[in-house]
Amino acid sequence: MVRMVTSPQRPRLGAVSALLIAAALAALTAGCGEQQQHDTTAGTPGSSQSAGSSPTPSSPGASPYVEPGVVDGAPHNGDNNAYRRPGDMTPADEEAAQAEAARMEPVLKQLHREEKWDPEIVKAALTGKLGYEIRKVSSRGKLLGGELDVQEMRSRYDGENDEYVTPEGASIGLYVGEHACVTAFVQPTNYGLKTNGPFPETGCMEPPVGH
Repeated sequence: MVRMVTSPQRPRLGAVSALLIAAALAALTAGCGEQQQHDTTAGTPGSSQSAGSSPTPSSPGASPYVEPGVVDGAPHNGDNNAYRRPGDMTPADEEAAQAEAARMEPVLKQLHREEKWDPEIVKAALTGKLGYEIRKVSSRGKLLGGELDVQEMRSRYDGENDEYVTPEGASIGLYVGEHACVTAFVQPTNYGLKTNGPFPETGCMEPPVGH
């Protein structure tokens, strides 16, 4: 006789299968939840930074107008000091200016040695010994003649006494043609001269510091 035993086994297999399916669904649900949480974190700002790294902070108070080569970072330094930038000289202009500087240097040296730096004395020495003529300009700015300009030193601020003072000495500007200058000075401490093109606002006279 063959005994049929299928009926008692079916309930037990069905229960086991149900438990396996439930466990699989639970594991799948947990896995999906973890993946979703990871994706959300990756989408937040700064999440692309690697472990242990941090964004490079920008310099506080940095000016967007700082120019290359400006030591103190002053804004628009080049534009603000354009008036102190002399014009260009051709090789011929420079050669002519250097020749006049060579003539003027011994006179300035002698004036300094003799302690003569008053503008009127300097003017008389340069016109008398070198034959320069005093530069004359009309009230409308038209050149009337001459090439030499001699003035007193520019006033400077004295911080100790909170006032502007005019130092002893003379400022000198010699026009050599239209595009070259000898810019010079003589004062109690020293004297000096250089060749350059005219300055935009002051011609062959050394412009003041600051504007």
